[in-house]
Amino acid sequence: MILISHRGNLNGPNSEMENHPDYINSALEKVSSVEIDVWYKENSFWLGHDEPTYEVKRDFFYNNSLWCHAKNIEALRQLSVLGVHFFWHQKDDVALTSRGYFWTYPGKQITTKSIVVMPEVEKPKENISIAAGICSDYIMEWSR
Repeated sequence: MILISHRGNLNGPNSEMENHPDYINSALEKVSSVEIDVWYKENSFWLGHDEPTYEVKRDFFYNNSLWCHAKNIEALRQLSVLGVHFFWHQKDDVALTSRGYFWTYPGKQITTKSIVVMPEVEKPKENISIAAGICSDYIMEWSR
């Protein structure tokens, strides 16, 4: 099962550090994958949930361990040009990632291709063990 840290969180939300490049890199020392929020603005890439906050170089994304959530349409286009793992969603039941996974909103139906997002928010109806992976703020708990 793929275990994905949500915005770099390992043991619960940390809104002051989420999406910070150092926080992401620190999480990658402990888990195999991290979901990040990506913006593209004024010819630059940025990380941040509600707004572009941390500017990063293009090279930052050349890491197969990152799951890039495009937060604006230009980020979606630019990430597709880079050929990295990305997806777009807002409150859709499911979004297809560029590598064929089903990014599945909390509480929605899951399949063997699903990444169950934030199961701590709303428990899925199906057994999580059938999913391809989990994305959580508490990913260290799920790794046990």
